[in-house]
Amino acid sequence: MTQVDCSDARFEREALCWFDDVFRFAMALMRDREDAEDLIQETYLHAFRSWHTFEPGRSARQWLFTVCYHRFVRMRQRARRPFDRDAASLDSMQDLVGPADTGPRDEQLLTRVDLTSVLWDAIDRLAEPYRSALILVDVDQQSYEAASMILDIPIGTLRSRLFRARRHLRPILAPYARDLGFSSVNAE
Repeated sequence: MTQVDCSDARFEREALCWFDDVFRFAMALMRDREDAEDLIQETYLHAFRSWHTFEPGRSARQWLFTVCYHRFVRMRQRARRPFDRDAASLDSMQDLVGPADTGPRDEQLLTRVDLTSVLWDAIDRLAEPYRSALILVDVDQQSYEAASMILDIPIGTLRSRLFRARRHLRPILAPYARDLGFSSVNAE
């Protein structure tokens, strides 16, 4: 087996298994299936061509998210759509911490209600730099460090974007949360 064949097999084994996760991220970024399919195609083509730069032992999933995000930024630049890469830093981290909810919750109610479409509709309303930060951290459960590396921004900027995204979502999602018994939710 040649080195190229070995590299191809390693790419198939380590990178293709994350296709669904990367496609979900592309869909969240693009908000359109055709555009997401274009982005995922560019992502995997670029990843395949750059596979020799991937360091074994690192997270292929995180590396693919990074490639996807950078391809997304390039697609936006080519389309000449405005895209703000920088956001202001937080003056205070206290704004991130809301009041603790100590009221009882009906766990059965939470399992019977499907809020997926409501959540994604609300996330779709976010401006791009905030949407990708929120998706990486809150939806895909990436660590702050991993998300900041994927987005190529400082952790402080990531926290600022998360704060702004969550603050934007709060009034949209508060009525649903109150209906589910989360009594300490304030819409601001």
